[in-house]
Formats: sequence, C-alpha cells, structure tokens
Amino acid sequence: MNVTAVIPTINEEGTIGSVIDGLLKAVEGIEIIVVDTNSTDRTREIARARGATVINETRKGYGIAYKTGLNLAKGDIIVCMDGDNTYPTDIVKPLLDILQMDEINFISCDRMTLRTQHNYTSLHYIGNSVLNFAMRILFKINLNDSQSGMWIFYKEFYNKMKNLSNGMSFSEDIKIDAVRLGKLIEVPIKYGIRISKPKLKTWNDGFMNLFHLFVKRIQD
Repeated sequence: MNVTAVIPTINEEGTIGSVIDGLLKAVEGIEIIVVDTNSTDRTREIARARGATVINETRKGYGIAYKTGLNLAKGDIIVCMDGDNTYPTDIVKPLLDILQMDEINFISCDRMTLRTQHNYTSLHYIGNSVLNFAMRILFKINLNDSQSGMWIFYKEFYNKMKNLSNGMSFSEDIKIDAVRLGKLIEVPIKYGIRISKPKLKTWNDGFMNLFHLFVKRIQD
C-alpha cells in the first residue's frame, strides 16, 4: 500500500534532513509532506532538497498543521512524527508490517516505557501521567503515553474522525477517536534527545490539554 509521512515543522533546519533521509531509507517510495508553520531558518529549503512536498501553513496550531497535511496525503497509510529527530525512523517499516498483519487501525508510539532522564524529564513524565490518568477516568481509555506525537494509521480510518482539536490536544483527540472507532495499540519506542529548541510550552500546554479533556467529555 502507498505510504505518506506528514511532518509538522517550525525551525527544524538542524534535524529535518535526517528525519526525511531516515524515512526514505525505511520505506521505499514513501510520500513525505512537510507542513511548515512560518520557519525563519532553512527548514523548507532543506526539506524540498530532500524531495519532500513542503506546505507553508501560516495559521498557528499543531492540529491545524496536521489537518492540512493529512488532507493532502495520497497514501493509504499515514505516518505522523515530529521533525526534530526525537522519534525513530528505523522502526517505521516494522510498524507498518504490524499495522497490516495484525488488522490494527492505529498504532501510537509509547515514549514512557523506555524513557530515561536524558530523553524524557521527570517533569514531562509527571505531566503525561496526569493526562493519562484523566483520560482513563473521563473516557475509560488506558494509555501509557496519551501525548505521543508518533502514530501510524490508515487514511480511511482517519477520515471517520470528527471534531479533532486545532491545537496541541489534537494528539489526545486522535487517540480517543481511534479507540472509539477501531483498534489502537501502543508500541514502546526509544525516544531521542532533542537538539532543537522545544516548541512545547510545558505548563501552559499541559494545563490546556487537561482542560480540553474535561471539555471534550462534557461535549460528548
């Protein structure tokens, strides 16, 4: 089946080339869409030079960037990951095999199980654990890493999802809908060490994601 990778970026010139190279090596013929949100460095130039389709999304929002890329994706299967080289590209092919052989709709990569103090701080671990607990209480969904940003799923399955967030909580929403609509599994991965400037605002985004879970529960 055809595979498309969707990667949201902002100022990832130091890593985007490695991410694209890794994906091209892992999956022959993969389509790569980079959705860039107003980078001021050479991110777009480097991505184009590697053969990626680059979309300039001027609107802010993690979810908006993903929706833009996913709407343009031609692949039957979608690979989503960040452009900062923290998620491993060499595991993509095995995950694609698992998705197809085991009749799974959605794979979410779990950073928590194999975490270390070097690649995932205690503060982030505690915050993620709180959000995992809230999701379990509010939606009866038990995940090790509700905030993971690497997923593999069928495009047709994604098209069934409705009302996904435009912001950082897009990551929560897509997993909640995946559990509701089909079969989701988590696969532990070794999360890399970030070398670029973090885009996540730990306290603000954490509280907003927690608040969003309560709002989503009420709206449901």
